[in-house]
Amino acid sequence: MSEEVCFYEPALGHGLPHDPFNAIVGPRPIGWISSRASDGKLNLAPYSFFNAFNYTPPIIGFASVGAKDSLRNIEQTGEFCWNLATRPLAAAMNQTCAAVPPEVDEFALAGLTPESSRLVKVPRVKESPVSFECKLSQIVQLQSAAGQQVNSWLILGEVVGVHIATALLVDGIYQTALAQPILRGGGAADYFEITQDMLFKMARPT
Repeated sequence: MSEEVCFYEPALGHGLPHDPFNAIVGPRPIGWISSRASDGKLNLAPYSFFNAFNYTPPIIGFASVGAKDSLRNIEQTGEFCWNLATRPLAAAMNQTCAAVPPEVDEFALAGLTPESSRLVKVPRVKESPVSFECKLSQIVQLQSAAGQQVNSWLILGEVVGVHIATALLVDGIYQTALAQPILRGGGAADYFEITQDMLFKMARPT
């Protein structure tokens, strides 16, 4: 690999055909978030800024760039679900990316089934093999290093219920590759799939 380095200051622009930031911080797990507005309307949308942040209690979070329907719904109800986006569900997940009015039900748009949750009033995606039922813990509007507010919000939720297809539990151990999760890459249409041949193991130092 060449020792030459491309350096840029984001505030001044990168000068490249495509912003490399998302590609460098990736591939990223997908926050496929279902929510319900206070008037009962359902929403389902994928977010590429998503991850887990705590073990006990389990806390996950995603960032909404712009005040989108998911943010408004979760502010109103304090609940949401996360659903695992998998290779068989990739096309349906992509359909839920569509920029549609709030009254459009993305479950119906993508041909997916809303399945009642046990502890929250928001449905999960029945076709997804893994879902988390979540209760809102924090909403944080992001800000720059200079303290200026950014048009993005970090939504954090405590996982209060977990649904796992038993086929993904082998001797009680969850099999990541067996679930065929997909992850977001950096290009406009780039995704990656986790497969068993990508696995390597490395024990922590004692």
